[in-house]
Amino acid sequence: MAAISPLRRRMIEDMTVRNLSPATQRSYLNAVSKFSRHFGRSPDRLGLDEVHAFQVHLVATGISWPSLNQIVCALRFFYGVTLGQATIPERIAYAREPQKLPVVLSADEVVRFLEAIPSLKSRTALTTVYAAGLRVSEVVMLKIADIDSGRMVIRVEHGKGGKDRYVPLAERTLDLLRAYQSANRSGAWLFPSPAKEGPISPTSLQKTFKAALKESGISKNASIHTLRHSYATHLLERGVDIRLIQKVLGHGCLTSTFRYTHLTRKTITNFQSIINDLMADL
Repeated sequence: MAAISPLRRRMIEDMTVRNLSPATQRSYLNAVSKFSRHFGRSPDRLGLDEVHAFQVHLVATGISWPSLNQIVCALRFFYGVTLGQATIPERIAYAREPQKLPVVLSADEVVRFLEAIPSLKSRTALTTVYAAGLRVSEVVMLKIADIDSGRMVIRVEHGKGGKDRYVPLAERTLDLLRAYQSANRSGAWLFPSPAKEGPISPTSLQKTFKAALKESGISKNASIHTLRHSYATHLLERGVDIRLIQKVLGHGCLTSTFRYTHLTRKTITNFQSIINDLMADL
């Protein structure tokens, strides 16, 4: 440690000048010290090869990607600011958050789940989540005026990113909403809170979802968002164009929608068929 004391002082001065918080300073110093200890040398004598080897080592230990990126930030600061090597930081890559495939319910599981919800309001709200591919934050904010039976669309105001969009309204969904409305006369909100002073809360629907999931006997690690994932996957399985699904879901990038192609039964069946053909002569 004595060998890096001058560097440590210089790094502290650099971080202080840039008004980094005490917690961030401690984190950066600990990261650089850990890097130095790993190779048993002063960090100013270590280069990009060692940085990359250190990153591989950290990944092998099972470090989380946020923790890994915190160390990357520290090393970028150390090389770019304290050592003044301006070209090095951009060559120290950040870790990307792992993309996990979403959980999807089969059509039969969706039916079982919805049948397990005793409350008409909650059942209608969660059915609408599935039938229109909505986020929970979007369904709770629906107003009666957002249901356009003339054009057979639902207007979603201020979705993710503050964007408005229209989603298709199926005839059966409209029938369900009309039946619900006839039994639940209320003000402007489609799904009002119990006090009817505002919309139902997302937390309330989340609790209902978990209870119904347990009651239905479905063991998948699902959430309300799973209904949206299931909606997209089922549409793809029925041959709906992926670009249309992108628009309906409100995805800004088609890449977000493409992940559902890995989940369709058609994709899996085609893959199984190919493997069966390859194994035919074994």
